[in-house]
Amino acid sequence: MSVVSNARPLSASWRTPLVVILCGSLMGMLTFGPRSTFGFFLQPMSMEFSWGRDVFALAVAIQNLLWGLGQPFAGALADRFGTVRVLCAGAVMYAAGLFLMRYASTPLALDLTAGVLVGFGLSGCSFNLVLSAFVKLVPEEWRGIALGAGTAAGSFGQFLFAPFGVALIDNVGWQSALAIFAVMTLLVVPLAFALKTPTAAAADSAAAVPAQSLRHALAEAFGHRSYVLLVLGFFTCGFQLAFITVHLPSYLVDRGMSAQAGGWVIAAIGLFNIVGSIGAGYLSTRMPKRYLLSAIYFIRALASLSLLVFPVTLTNLLIFGVVTGLTWLSTVPPTSSLISLMFGARWMATLYGFAFFSHQVGGFLGVLLGGIVFEKFGSYTPVWILSIVFGVLSALINLPIVEKPVDRAVPQPA
Repeated sequence: MSVVSNARPLSASWRTPLVVILCGSLMGMLTFGPRSTFGFFLQPMSMEFSWGRDVFALAVAIQNLLWGLGQPFAGALADRFGTVRVLCAGAVMYAAGLFLMRYASTPLALDLTAGVLVGFGLSGCSFNLVLSAFVKLVPEEWRGIALGAGTAAGSFGQFLFAPFGVALIDNVGWQSALAIFAVMTLLVVPLAFALKTPTAAAADSAAAVPAQSLRHALAEAFGHRSYVLLVLGFFTCGFQLAFITVHLPSYLVDRGMSAQAGGWVIAAIGLFNIVGSIGAGYLSTRMPKRYLLSAIYFIRALASLSLLVFPVTLTNLLIFGVVTGLTWLSTVPPTSSLISLMFGARWMATLYGFAFFSHQVGGFLGVLLGGIVFEKFGSYTPVWILSIVFGVLSALINLPIVEKPVDRAVPQPA
């Protein structure tokens, strides 16, 4: 199986592997950071417009679903036409959604801004396309650390933006906070040019094997048992992350903690996932990736269980934040590495996009069920229990994955 490598051109231009990784990491930070603060807007917006929590939860659930739904299409466009156009268009749409969200005084307006615009915007500029570009642009020896660094950058954005978002809301109001986030998101546009990837025609002409069509790539992937298992397991990651990001701050306020405590827990998750993501990227090159994924899902399930079993104190919450942070986005490097290993780099953005769609379907359900269950029962406990069950199931689902390139027929000379 041939993997198109652009390491040689990169080394001869300003876009060295280090520059590519730094710019991509900054993009991951700028796109993931504002989105990770949405849980802190739930209460002020709900109180101002007299909404139930299910209204805000529905908007963020739509965002998660459309982010996932748009990801395969954004990935296919990036694979065919290069990443720069897709990244720039996504950043502009994301910024527009954040800015217009400040004027969303009805549930429909919130669904269109925080849901539709931000969701589709994220599908075009989030760290998913950044990681796919890393696979195509950096040499093999840089790839593990690049995937870990790109994922960790999103976590560092969460670490920075969680307390920053709380401070902005407290000092200038939630409307101004959203406007500031929108302006910061536009910085993605100039950074995108460092991640320019070749078009499909250029990639096919450089490949040592006949070009593979998108239809054949999708048929090959979804007919491959290990890819299907990987996609199913990724559902749990989205369910847990989205539920915790949106509902944990309110859950802690309900349990008698301050909003600042929720901010520091989310920040701790982001900070320690820097270690977890880089560590996962490193370990994914030195141990079976399926075992690494299984361990991550199981540990995350135990962390959620501890939040229900032990008293809600600041110390216990910070321990929860540390453990959850170490496993937060650490599923991403081994997942993307497995897709690259099995199918190569040619349709990497597209195939990872379909895996991420499963992730975001989980996110949609996690956010939506959190709001619906709380409004019906006045408690998040049933969703916490469901999150634990999903974690254990995903730990088991990843174990049978076979870690080797897919078997392909080799053309024989006439």
